[in-house]
Amino acid sequence: MRAEHIEMMKARARNIVLRVAYDGTDYHGFQRQSPPVTAVANVLEEKLALVFNDSIELAAAGRTDSGVHAAGQVVNFFTDGRIPIERVPMAVNSLLPKDISIREAWEAGRDFSARHSVVSKAYTYRVQQGRTPDPLAVRYAWHVRQPLDVESMQKAAAFLAGEQDFSAFRAAGGADMSPVRNMFEARIEAGSCGMIEMYFHANGFLYHMVRNIVGTLVHVGQGRKSVEDFARILSSRDRQQASPTAPAAGLILEKVWY
Repeated sequence: MRAEHIEMMKARARNIVLRVAYDGTDYHGFQRQSPPVTAVANVLEEKLALVFNDSIELAAAGRTDSGVHAAGQVVNFFTDGRIPIERVPMAVNSLLPKDISIREAWEAGRDFSARHSVVSKAYTYRVQQGRTPDPLAVRYAWHVRQPLDVESMQKAAAFLAGEQDFSAFRAAGGADMSPVRNMFEARIEAGSCGMIEMYFHANGFLYHMVRNIVGTLVHVGQGRKSVEDFARILSSRDRQQASPTAPAAGLILEKVWY
């Protein structure tokens, strides 16, 4: 958005913030796309425009990729619409498809930006182990046939903690930014029915960073890489040494902090 357009939008009376959940399976990511391609933002902006009787342009905490889900995406927009804030979730949800939902709405100060005011984010990635895929999990987890060594994966994930250069897990094509991030927490837990859940909380993430980390951790769990290999890959800052990117379906944007 051009600077003059931003100023025009900010001249409107209200800055509305929404916490949004969605199943990203059938969408081309979150960021607005040109028809006939449909992204989550296209659908949200269309329905919000009807409720607020105003043109809507969303800013989002994360530009999730095709097939990636969200439990706690945050967006904001400026509007002159007068609908009371407590009525917004019900009004918008009545128009949205069942795979997108407004969880919460509030008003913020004029300088708040869902994108630029972020302090940290958390993502979850799920892997389902088993000889056959679970039809109830296939949209939300990466199916891996071979049983994984979760203990080795946990040991490898421990190397992710702290402020460091994550270039080894950075995909080409992302925004030009520093590869240094502070990983506050990286944990892996084995659940029931062969499900493994990985949780990553950091002050920011590089393009495909979580999915590249997960792909490499799964190779550790399969014995194709050792814990020492994982540590070496991280310190190498070389994406070519890491494993292929994990599928989008297992990734969920869990929470955003401001």
